[in-house]
Amino acid sequence: MRFSDLGLQTQLLAILDELGYQAPTPIQQAAIPEVLAGRDVLAGAQTGTGKTAAFALPLIQRYLADEGTSKAIRVLVLTPTRELAQQVHQSFVAYSQGTGMRSVVAYGGASINPQIEALKHGCEVLVATPGRLLELVIKQLIDLSTLQTLVLDEADRMLDMGFIIDIKRILRYLPEERQTLFFSATFNDEVFALKNTLLKDPALIEVAERNTTAAKVEQRIYEVDSHKKAALVAYLIGANNWQQVLIFTRTKQSVDALAKELGKDGITASAVHGDKAQGARERALEAFKTGQVRALVATDVAARGLDIQQLQYVINYELPYNAEDYIHRIGRTGRAGLAGLAVSLVSHKEKYLLEDVEKLTGEHFIPQWVEGFEPNPAAQESAGNTRRKPSKKSLRANALGQTGNKGKAGKRRRR
Repeated sequence: MRFSDLGLQTQLLAILDELGYQAPTPIQQAAIPEVLAGRDVLAGAQTGTGKTAAFALPLIQRYLADEGTSKAIRVLVLTPTRELAQQVHQSFVAYSQGTGMRSVVAYGGASINPQIEALKHGCEVLVATPGRLLELVIKQLIDLSTLQTLVLDEADRMLDMGFIIDIKRILRYLPEERQTLFFSATFNDEVFALKNTLLKDPALIEVAERNTTAAKVEQRIYEVDSHKKAALVAYLIGANNWQQVLIFTRTKQSVDALAKELGKDGITASAVHGDKAQGARERALEAFKTGQVRALVATDVAARGLDIQQLQYVINYELPYNAEDYIHRIGRTGRAGLAGLAVSLVSHKEKYLLEDVEKLTGEHFIPQWVEGFEPNPAAQESAGNTRRKPSKKSLRANALGQTGNKGKAGKRRRR
């Protein structure tokens, strides 16, 4: 199938040809006609399969068909993280070049003034994180009454990060008559519950079995004691001469500690997490993309929105508490049909997290040992006899820095 078979206009086809797009992906084949028809959509596909283009292209075409000249907001795209907001905004800019359509991005963690200045010039597409959008709305700096389409990108992550209250507040400012699109790589019960209240007779699109991992990503599980993990990461990178590796940990403290340890082993590394200023995060990502550093160590803030076409290697230094995040982490490699390798380091006390991943993905993993880094059976036996498995809620709260004050335990960081 070709893009022309989906009913896209000549101007858009020329842009896609210039960008080197050869043929639509399965999610694009299924979603573009439904979005063009004005239907609500609940769409899921493996990460790296072109979900952004699946909603951006038909929305740009509808703008061209309307031949509107006013710079009123027609499309609102909500994303859970700043990085994903930037990526989606850049995609709209690329796909709409020469059309006159304007896109503005707004997110927290950065000065609001340049964003306000950009909005003063008007835009048809606003890509934003929920917290910053509410700030703009409450200050009456934007008007959403002209909105035609609402897009929740990575809808499951939005709910998992606790944005449901903000989303409900935002909905009060939107026209009741609108098109609503949910796009994500994973579906969970919360997403399906929300669709019943926000979507009207939606087209349900699943181009692969639900919650599956990227097809061309090889997954390896290495069993290793926790205190040997940093040394094993350095060994894997050095012995295999990996030049660009994305490493995920659960906590901000682990990110900083691992980046420091890798530096001691002669491996240049940058750190990215929620406490880093936006400018520092952007510089770290740019240094990684351009090859100035070999390793980028990050929390799950980078699991969605980081798009590096040729990235081959991902390491899970620690498995995530939320099994869905495993799919998004390893989906940073094996993008656009390319092959990739995802390595997960699992200690004895983390095996229950691996079981959660297996249950979600329907896959069974056989852990391997790396010579020189074999786990200590005596330590495992001791841990098994004495450890009481903590609740996921308390573990995730600790990872997000939400421990201590009980009144603040459920409060999430606004982005």
